[in-house]
Amino acid sequence: MTHPSLDSNHMSMPGVDHVADHLRDEYQRLYTIMNAQPTSIQRFLEQQARQVGDAIIQNLAQIRFNLPDRVVVDDKELVVPDEFREQLVGGLRERLARGDTRTALRQRLNELESDANPAVAGASSLLRHALAIHLVHSMLPSGRAVTYRTLEGEEIPSVPEVGDLEPESAITAPTDAIVEEGQPESGRGELLVPYVPAARRFYLPQWVAFDDEHRLLVNSVNEAEAHIASMQRYLFVLHAAIALAPYIVADDDYQQKRYGMLGQLVNQGRALARYLTEEIIHTIQRRARANDLNRGLSLSLPYFDDQALEMKIHDFEVIPAGRIMFVPAFMVRAMREEQAKVAQDTRRSPSTRKYLLLELNMLEKAFEKFSLR
Repeated sequence: MTHPSLDSNHMSMPGVDHVADHLRDEYQRLYTIMNAQPTSIQRFLEQQARQVGDAIIQNLAQIRFNLPDRVVVDDKELVVPDEFREQLVGGLRERLARGDTRTALRQRLNELESDANPAVAGASSLLRHALAIHLVHSMLPSGRAVTYRTLEGEEIPSVPEVGDLEPESAITAPTDAIVEEGQPESGRGELLVPYVPAARRFYLPQWVAFDDEHRLLVNSVNEAEAHIASMQRYLFVLHAAIALAPYIVADDDYQQKRYGMLGQLVNQGRALARYLTEEIIHTIQRRARANDLNRGLSLSLPYFDDQALEMKIHDFEVIPAGRIMFVPAFMVRAMREEQAKVAQDTRRSPSTRKYLLLELNMLEKAFEKFSLR
């Protein structure tokens, strides 16, 4: 396992150094204790971690796991009492009392780690550690080495540095290609298709749906939305790991995967929102020319919330319902009024407002010179 490393942004924040040191020490302590266990106990804990990890990802109503029959604590082999070996978390009554199953699991591990029996406490700590490591290291693919720029006024690095793009080679690396669907030629194996250069600038090119000009790289918007969902699930697993074991932030793999995927998701989410905005513009223009907007117009404008890390909808009225003939000036005026409202709405992060304002401005500019003829 690699040595722990905390994000430099965390390290530079006032008052955080002590917390960072504590997390690093806790990570290293559990890492050392795990390595002190007999191989058979390590394998047992890894197997339990896989079982619990699958239950978390599948959002099962109940989670079953076993503690090992013995553990090594302070160079002493201790026996875990039989009554603690089998554990069950979940069920309707427990979910009502403790919330979702993941919360119930975390609270049950807390209870076990607080037990007066050092064998029970040690075994549950090791299971938690094995689970966090499994979620970060085994359940998520590793990606390319990337560097993202942070645009002015933003907090999340999300624009890939062009210099990170390696020159194309006659030999395709696994991270640079996908397996082409269909039957391979006899005796030739699978056909590897290189990703386009714009995709290879990101952490996991297989989930890149838009290039840096916001052009669609996949076959449909549905496929792009599926890529967004895949990236959200990736970050969900990382969030599940840190919720269970906050010290996992000191793990190199955690830092690399979070940095790589967070920047990619934010970039692609914003690109999807912009692409959908352009489709809305084309739809309104087409319907306006067909005189199909003379009974009012309301818009549901999609945008990417970089705090919630998901697509959201901004609903507002452009033309009141009724027999009102559509004219482009109505769109221009409505977009200007809506931009003023959004700019004053501090419920969204500054960067989220920035890109929502950009979409509203796109709509304004599209209709400044639009003609119904």
